[in-house]
Amino acid sequence: MREMSTRSGVNEATLRMWELRHGFPMPQRRSSGHRRYSEADLARVRAVVRARESGLSLQAAIDLAHDQEEEQPASVYAALRARLPELEPQLLSKRAMLIISRAIEDECLARAERPLLFGCFQRERFYRASEARWRELARTAERAVVFADFRRLRRPRQAPLEVPLRAGQPLAREWAIVCESPGFAACLTGWERPREGAGERLFEGAWTVEAHAVRLAAQVCWRLGAAAAPGALDDLRERLYDAPVARENELRSAIQLSTRMVSYATAS
Repeated sequence: MREMSTRSGVNEATLRMWELRHGFPMPQRRSSGHRRYSEADLARVRAVVRARESGLSLQAAIDLAHDQEEEQPASVYAALRARLPELEPQLLSKRAMLIISRAIEDECLARAERPLLFGCFQRERFYRASEARWRELARTAERAVVFADFRRLRRPRQAPLEVPLRAGQPLAREWAIVCESPGFAACLTGWERPREGAGERLFEGAWTVEAHAVRLAAQVCWRLGAAAAPGALDDLRERLYDAPVARENELRSAIQLSTRMVSYATAS
């Protein structure tokens, strides 16, 4: 523990408190009772220190340190369900998914400053139907990225980065939109249930304005986009993993987004 304290800059009393209250770090114990830390333990503690310095709470910093090293979910829906079991999924029609998506897009245009935007469209033709809206979203966004079964990676000017999905990828069956910014954060995700005959398209989905959940969704999209387009999104890593998560706007976001949804649902 003395060596861990010296190399990490975290005093021994703090390390004991983290271990007792948060189960972190979890060193091996020798028969004498002495703790034995690995280099990986040291790297995790240093990651927590960096995250704390950027403004994250201790628990959020510990969660982030674990997230960066563990195998990550390959879809937005899987990530949110794994980390937020209290987020109850709903059976949503295509119309409901579209209403929520439009509400998030419009609230993003109205309130978000330089947001990070990610959209999962399953099929290229679905994206082309919304391309004009997404070009407008990309115009004021720090970065916009869309996923679909595109034939190749494309970097159109003044438009979202187009990232192709393989048929076997979990994200290929999802509908998702993620808007991450300090002023407004929201995401919707849902996987499409197999259709029976000519029945309507149905999704098991959920939406949230909880800032940590939206950050997690954005991180999943960033990882998949960075893997498909090496170098294209490297400059976003610091913002998504080191910048503090702003939570003060969550209630306002929930109220205004819900108001838009109701307005859109009753307009037609």
